Amino acid sequence: MQHNRRLWEIKRFLPMGLAVVLLAAAVTLCSVLGPGMALQTEEEIEPDSSQSVTPHQEEEPATSGPGAEGVALEGEMRAVWVPFMSLNMQGTDYSEEAFREKFDAIIAGAKQAGANTLVVHVRPFGDALYPSSSFPWSHLVTGEQGKDPGYDPLAYMVEATHQAGMQFHAWVNPLRIQISGSPQQLSAENPYQQWRGDSEQENDLWVLDYGEDKYYNPAVPQVRELIINGVKEIVENYAVDAIHFDDYFYPTTDSTFDSASYNEYCAQLGEGETPLAQSDWRTANINALISGVYGAVHSAQAKNAQVQFGISPQGNTGNCLAMGADVYAWGSVAGYVDYLCPQIYVNFDHPLLPFDQMAQEWKSLVTNEKVKLYLGLALYKAGSDVDEGTWQLSDDIIRREVEYGRQMGCDGFMLYSYDYLDNEQTKKEMENLLTIWGQTS
Repeated sequence: MQHNRRLWEIKRFLPMGLAVVLLAAAVTLCSVLGPGMALQTEEEIEPDSSQSVTPHQEEEPATSGPGAEGVALEGEMRAVWVPFMSLNMQGTDYSEEAFREKFDAIIAGAKQAGANTLVVHVRPFGDALYPSSSFPWSHLVTGEQGKDPGYDPLAYMVEATHQAGMQFHAWVNPLRIQISGSPQQLSAENPYQQWRGDSEQENDLWVLDYGEDKYYNPAVPQVRELIINGVKEIVENYAVDAIHFDDYFYPTTDSTFDSASYNEYCAQLGEGETPLAQSDWRTANINALISGVYGAVHSAQAKNAQVQFGISPQGNTGNCLAMGADVYAWGSVAGYVDYLCPQIYVNFDHPLLPFDQMAQEWKSLVTNEKVKLYLGLALYKAGSDVDEGTWQLSDDIIRREVEYGRQMGCDGFMLYSYDYLDNEQTKKEMENLLTIWGQTS
């Protein structure tokens, strides 16, 4: 692990021109071509060395126009993830009134728990909880992917969250299309269906299958453009305070997952040129996507001039590198992200990766003073028997993790997830957390 980190540090300081060449070599595919489940284990994985590439060139944010529509936080961020399961309208009449009632309850519950930010799923499966020119309507709001609910859920969520004095981070899963049978059916206008169903063979590799799961292929420039444009339409039409990606990048280290695209890349190289290792090539693809999204988020046309872009990668940095998430570059080089929120879903007594060890690793990883560090905490594990029962050793684990994060100077916290704020399993933990977390008025 240490050897790979030193190698990355050397690559990081390559001359800019060479970095551009490496990026072009890594992500350029031939014109005919045109990443949960993410690695979930908390065991240490020895990753391949990652390839640093040129990030988006940072520009000053817009200072005029409608950018004042966002919410500025005072002090630390206290965020709650609101996953797609919490927004599922199944069991209701699928009306706008029912959706508003559900989301109003989410806001009230989060505020009661002392949160000042909601991180809300708006594109969980290559779909949208808003009218999109690129992605079909989510099945969550109508029960059927592609069916128009007759109202704009995202517009209401942003407005209601801001009226409550809270920030709204739009949570996007960039690559996954269908996971574990969810959604059950893809609509006819879903890009996966269109690309696989037409007569053109060249776009068949724009999407990838991993077992029964389906993903967008980040090696393809047209796919990256689709994802980037999808982000752009959010920030240009809604005053979101941030675009938020989680840890779903490449779902496997299996070389056969995208071997056809990798072989196509290798074939494009000139005589005497050495191809990147497949793992480094994957990292370059993800970095190209992340850099492009950063540029789109910081577009002059953004409705909220202060909008940010953040990523919540896995807490295990070995896993991150193995799935193409170049967290060392993202935390040190300008032009990738505005914040990182590692999912440190362990406690102080974890037998392999204790909380304090992981938190300190991430603190040392984020060296760019413009990149904020939040800590993602596993509220959903509190009081449960997971991790060899270590979450049942005490009922103030989350509180102590917050205290530790504050002592080491992190910028805030995110709790997973909303459904565990008021839950019998986590009741004692929440009571203890609120003694230092503070309820909002």
